[in-house]
Amino acid sequence: MFKALYVEKTETGQQVTLRELAEADLPEGDVTIRVQWSSLNYKDALALTGKGPIIRNWPMVPGIDLAGKVEASTHPAVLVGQDVIVTGHGLGENRWGGFAQLARVPGLWALPQPLGLNGRQVMALGTAGFTAMLCVQALQREGVEPASGPVLVTGASGGVGSVAIMLLSRLGYQVVAVTGRLEEQPYLHSLGAADVLPRAHFTTPSRPLEKARWAGAVDVVGGQVLASVCASMRPQGVVTACGLAGGMGFPATVAPFILRGVTLVGIDSVQCPRRERQEAWARLAELINPSQLDDMVREIDLAEAPQAADMLLAGHVRGRLVVRIP
Repeated sequence: MFKALYVEKTETGQQVTLRELAEADLPEGDVTIRVQWSSLNYKDALALTGKGPIIRNWPMVPGIDLAGKVEASTHPAVLVGQDVIVTGHGLGENRWGGFAQLARVPGLWALPQPLGLNGRQVMALGTAGFTAMLCVQALQREGVEPASGPVLVTGASGGVGSVAIMLLSRLGYQVVAVTGRLEEQPYLHSLGAADVLPRAHFTTPSRPLEKARWAGAVDVVGGQVLASVCASMRPQGVVTACGLAGGMGFPATVAPFILRGVTLVGIDSVQCPRRERQEAWARLAELINPSQLDDMVREIDLAEAPQAADMLLAGHVRGRLVVRIP
């Protein structure tokens, strides 16, 4: 038997309970993992609260990422006793995820825990940190260098934004953070932001082209904020889009793309190929300062995750929430 957060459909919506399940209840797969750590991401919060169509199969054990030790394996590349991580691939959406003491997945999904990081640190990064790394790599791949000019990061006090600031600052970029919570300025400066701007500067409809300010941008918000960011990019600027906290709409014009040569790069952390995953995690392990990472993390128990999900969606969570699995 093992404990798990279990989400079921009801006549009025859904119900979340912490319950005991049998190992026979687990889905098919060639690797069984004793989960030690998970994390609470924006997508997890939507799944737990029912405020977004995240769950595809019912009932569901949420949790889009996990870290733990392999308890059983029939996959040749995954060894019993090995420390592994799993993120994406529909975990916690269409397949039971990490908010449980046990998980079973296809062996190709399980990556060795990155050298230099323990399970808690890996989940302190989690899908959010992995996504931030993919954004930074995309900026570099498209030619944005520290000398190119300032890089904007929206949703800066959240998980993706916080890690993106840390990474970009470590790599020598001038980072400008955008947040709806200006009381978090000291925190954002501690991560490496050179300047902090209020989100309100980006939430009103923009002209097709605004003053050209940013060489690169990491956008977590979407909606009007993303449109305003695109309108204020420098010629040949690059925007990476990885979130929709501000909505799925994109009320923009083609002007930034055809008059300034702006590039908009979509970041998909769910179906990212295995090799790219390994490269991103290895780079994260190289760049992250563990003590700085600890400063942006709060640890919660599995039973606290539903309440924490409400707080996250309400904008009351700074940095990352790590879920301790007993």
